[in-house]
Amino acid sequence: MFDKKQIQADAVDILLMETAQADERILALSADMADRIIPKFARNCKDKFINCGIAEQNMIGVAAGLAKSGYIPFVTTLAAFFSLRCLEQVRTDLAYSKSNVKIIASGGGLVYGTLGATHQALEDISIMKSIIGLVVMAPADYCETICAVKAAIKHQGPVYIRLGRGAVPTIYDNEDIKDFEIGKAIKLREGGDVSIIATGVMVVKALEAADKLKNEGINASVYSMHTLKPLDESAILEAAKSKFGIITVEDNNICGGLGEAVALVTSRNNPIKVKAIAIPDIYPIIGDPEELYKYYKMGTDSIVDCAHEISK
Repeated sequence: MFDKKQIQADAVDILLMETAQADERILALSADMADRIIPKFARNCKDKFINCGIAEQNMIGVAAGLAKSGYIPFVTTLAAFFSLRCLEQVRTDLAYSKSNVKIIASGGGLVYGTLGATHQALEDISIMKSIIGLVVMAPADYCETICAVKAAIKHQGPVYIRLGRGAVPTIYDNEDIKDFEIGKAIKLREGGDVSIIATGVMVVKALEAADKLKNEGINASVYSMHTLKPLDESAILEAAKSKFGIITVEDNNICGGLGEAVALVTSRNNPIKVKAIAIPDIYPIIGDPEELYKYYKMGTDSIVDCAHEISK
């Protein structure tokens, strides 16, 4: 299943190109990464594209200025660089100043596994959701990415959208996901034994695990938590009604990510067992992303094993 694959960045590229033709406020900036993230936009909307070069901090400042002039700038580069190299500018120029800038962060988590820790965005979700006033999203596939970008354009204020890299499995049949809303999780599977809450490219692994579990007599609900901030607490409390507990799945450091956020909500309202599957608090070894997911017990089989463990 999930044989069809599409590149999330292509969704951004095509949608921005189409939207910019009708909305003169849409601009795109890149830190010398346009050929990997928004190549069509850069070629076809030259009057709306600015290549800031390998100067991410400066790019954020330029975007903030453009936003204050009435534009809606989309800034693009790798997630590791946004969350570390220009964090002060994201916090001060964008979030503190309430600048209407949208960040497209490519390569979240372990997807740049072969390039090592300098390019692996191990902790960007943890960092970005701690920034006051910043919306943080991690869409699961091409279709959720389209919806996230559309929602970001409508939202007044800074938004961080974290993407994977390369082609990812397509979960939805229709690009226009019904009732997509910032801060509102999407329930993809019904099941009362275990609840699996996943975000970003890990949602497909949660769905695969739920299908395997069903064949073994364990019914698992699956939620796509495409928005990490603001968090859908009502969905978490619904998930907490499951018989055995909640499993969270994320391609982010276990510290400060989705797992901790879900555990905090449940501890305040309905204490229940929460098991977090995430990148352990170490600098991972270099390797192919799928091999790293298996090595660090973040793959489909590990989710199944975790469900068995908490169901005992």
